[in-house]
Amino acid sequence: MNDREPDSPEIAVDAAALARVGIALADDSRRRLLLALLEGPAYPADLADRLGMTRGNVSNHLSCLRGCGLVIANPAGRRISYQLADPKLAQALADLAALVLIIDHSQGQDPMPDPVSSCCPIGEIEKLTGSSTDATGTGPRAGDR
Repeated sequence: MNDREPDSPEIAVDAAALARVGIALADDSRRRLLLALLEGPAYPADLADRLGMTRGNVSNHLSCLRGCGLVIANPAGRRISYQLADPKLAQALADLAALVLIIDHSQGQDPMPDPVSSCCPIGEIEKLTGSSTDATGTGPRAGDR
């Protein structure tokens, strides 16, 4: 049965893109970086200082976010600034942050389960998207390249 209104537009969802966003948002450091980039382009060293992270850690997470297609790098002389890859991502992040989640504590649910082990393990993402990813979830497995 189709519950869609007759005049409402068809909504297409790219499962692989959704999986990449999920992988990016599953890590607290990457979430913090994405939220910081909502303010506009920034340099890794500035992000590290602002977020209290090491420069190496910021660099690794920005690399992951680039691999997921969520941020882009812009060379500026000898430095590289990063920004959100698509302006629609800013609105999507704001919409996600505004969601009201219903958690039934009476059933003994953990209010904040580990997102990697209990929510979306890499194998589950592969089932959704039909693609294989490496251990970081950012690219094809070595045997698939």
